Amino acid sequence: MSHPDCRLNLRPLGTPRGVSSVVGPHGVGASPGDKKAKSKSVRGKKKSIFETYMSKEDVSEGLKRGTLIQGVLRINPKKFHEAFIPSPDGDRDIFIDGVVARNRALNGDLVVVKLLPEEQWKVIKPESNDKETEGTDELDLPEELCGSHLPQQSVKGYNDSPDVIIEAQFDDSDSEDGHGNTQNVLVDGVQKLSVCVHDKGKEDADAPVTKDESTSMSQDTRVLSEKSLQRSAKVVYILDKKHSRAATGFLKLLADKNSELFRKYALFSPSDHRVPRIYVPLKDCPQDFVTRPKDYANTLFICRIVDWKEDSNFALGHLAKSLGQAGEIEPETEGILTEYGVDFSDFSSEVLDCLPQGLPWTIPPEEFGKRRDLRKDCIFTIDPSTARDLDDALSCKPLADGNFEVGVHIADVSYFVPEGSPLDKVAAERATSVYLVQKVVPMLPRLLCEELCSLHPMTDKLTFSVIWTLTPEGKILGEWFGRTIIRSCTKLSYEHAQSMIESPTKKIPEKELPPISPEHTSEEVHQAVLNLHGIAKELRKQRFVDGALRLDQLKLAFTLDHETGLPQGCHIYEYRDSNKLVEEFMLLANMAVAHKTYRAFPERALLRRHPPPQTKMLNDLMEFCDQMGLPMDFSSAGALNESLTKTFGDDKYSLARKEVLTNMCSRPMQMALYFCSGTLRDQAQFRHYALNVPLYTHFTSPIRRFADVLVHRLLAATLGYRELPDLEPDALQKQADHCNDRRMASKRVQELSTGLFFAILVKESGPLESEAMVLGVLNQAFDVLVLRYGVQKRVYCNVVTIFSLVEVVLRAETSALKYSAILKRPGPEGLPGPRDEEEA
Repeated sequence: MSHPDCRLNLRPLGTPRGVSSVVGPHGVGASPGDKKAKSKSVRGKKKSIFETYMSKEDVSEGLKRGTLIQGVLRINPKKFHEAFIPSPDGDRDIFIDGVVARNRALNGDLVVVKLLPEEQWKVIKPESNDKETEGTDELDLPEELCGSHLPQQSVKGYNDSPDVIIEAQFDDSDSEDGHGNTQNVLVDGVQKLSVCVHDKGKEDADAPVTKDESTSMSQDTRVLSEKSLQRSAKVVYILDKKHSRAATGFLKLLADKNSELFRKYALFSPSDHRVPRIYVPLKDCPQDFVTRPKDYANTLFICRIVDWKEDSNFALGHLAKSLGQAGEIEPETEGILTEYGVDFSDFSSEVLDCLPQGLPWTIPPEEFGKRRDLRKDCIFTIDPSTARDLDDALSCKPLADGNFEVGVHIADVSYFVPEGSPLDKVAAERATSVYLVQKVVPMLPRLLCEELCSLHPMTDKLTFSVIWTLTPEGKILGEWFGRTIIRSCTKLSYEHAQSMIESPTKKIPEKELPPISPEHTSEEVHQAVLNLHGIAKELRKQRFVDGALRLDQLKLAFTLDHETGLPQGCHIYEYRDSNKLVEEFMLLANMAVAHKTYRAFPERALLRRHPPPQTKMLNDLMEFCDQMGLPMDFSSAGALNESLTKTFGDDKYSLARKEVLTNMCSRPMQMALYFCSGTLRDQAQFRHYALNVPLYTHFTSPIRRFADVLVHRLLAATLGYRELPDLEPDALQKQADHCNDRRMASKRVQELSTGLFFAILVKESGPLESEAMVLGVLNQAFDVLVLRYGVQKRVYCNVVTIFSLVEVVLRAETSALKYSAILKRPGPEGLPGPRDEEEA
């Protein structure tokens, strides 16, 4: 799905969202004169609603002259008539008011806009405190794709940090005070423990929608200072249609049974309010849909937009398939994957033909002469207990002088993925594996990612290694890069490694450990884990002394019923010393490879940068902290980290307050991006803000990230194993952009999958009760953090009495599955989640 608010919240069908069938002369972004349609369209509209796009030549010239601005479009999922693009100067976002001004662009598209005259700019109410001027109130994909903003303050002031957020959806109403159908929704939700379906109103394709009167400027507001205005614009061109143009939703007959349209089309209403309603040919619909439409009232369909004419409020589309019943895991999951353009199809025979055919596969004898043989070393993996795609292994050999030889050994995926092959092309297109609650959509065929490349124990594997000589304090005395062959002696889970760390002098019983190869003992593995832990603690301490930032983020984990696949329970994943151990060495390897490849190929290195926080939002946060008397230092990443560490105590309420502030600090943070070093001239922009290092890349997860495969090829060229990949800087940058796009899409899909399972869990198990802490107060609502689940919730004061407010609202919304859930994601660089150690 395109966003969580609508996943199971099926709004009543009504007017075209955010559009009026008659465009007034003063509407922001309205067409300059209602042009007559050349011929009567299939939708029966006679006048143009949208402006004709500018020519490519005019757009190119306008961008050069600075009269036009480009940016990634972010549409507010809760007020779909409001959209934004980032301001090039890092100041307040540029506002795009209404569907007409948006000119058929969809969420995530790269658009070109033209600023409107100043008298049409948005007036910012003094009491709004800037809450209605920035971004959208979800973890918005487009912001992340362009790297310009993290989730920002919503137009309602509803914050969208990376928590699991459960938010009331009052049909089409999105007023701060919860007016509209709130009371009825709550009553219906308590009475009916079922998925809320959408048949609540008559379809009226021509009913106008009034816009918020405060969004455009009246004649007497010119006396306001510049601070009171927000630049507003209209879309004049779509540079890149990044939105998939696919949507999940529901079918309904048109209202006018006597119209010509009724005999040809049905109306598809997307669950995502940001996508227009779509006319679909009746021939695409089930055969008995016209005679038995109610049979399909709760059936989820996928529709693809094929056209959207200037003279129609509605797009034209093709009904791709019926998914099944809304609210069920698999139909909803397939809808999420389709909307975000995730390729979950089976790999073609052409791709599978690229794989080794003679199974079981063994390492060719010639490879032993080309690689360092580490099969006798004590090497092991540490992963989640359920992991099957094991990218990385670790080793730690004590040296006679008291130092250690520490190795990070990464699956040599590039060996199995010939450059330019069909396998290479499909991996590049997928760009990342996508992790759902119940399954993984792999980037590579399972024979590779779960067998040939995965570093399973007691099997010879091809790897790419970084080996250091380290002091016990983590000081690097020497490093070596090269292709290797390893034989992992055991597959440890994080729990196994943690028990070893917590029992440094106690022998772990064999029955509590996984099988270990006979060449090594459990004591040897145990001591290696302890040595790695000791070095990792020193590395971590030094990183933060050197100015790194970590914003601890919560992640929900689920237990699933083995037979039904339904969630049985959930808990906050605990990030422990064993996780930190792996994280430190993955970060160390990624930084080492970044420096190695950049020194060798300063124009061709694939790196990862993390820009500093968005200036205006950071200034707003500084002002807030000053007003609250919080002694926060935002001058650098390290200063912010130290402030968060020292400001609060260790009791549970202090920790909750820290969680709230951490949540707020995540909002100004920008997202990290892959880039080619030859396309960015200012080396200061290479820096990684959160890690506070000059160079960083991704090397350690090639099974699930194509960027890492590219980095492996570059490192191989650096070491003389092969020629430099045939990619010019611009071509490598294009691949980096695609990796950024798919990475953000996969994160969004993961969040939506978690939200789906959380909502189903609550629906099945009943209302949840927990202590909560107030995050912020609005005029007639307030936000709370539900401590037990790390969930953020908005409570409307006019809905029920304050004593039962939280319980009743949670009961009503979750039991009816009217929710929006966003899992706390691994944050910006250096702010990893439980398994994404190096995800920064």
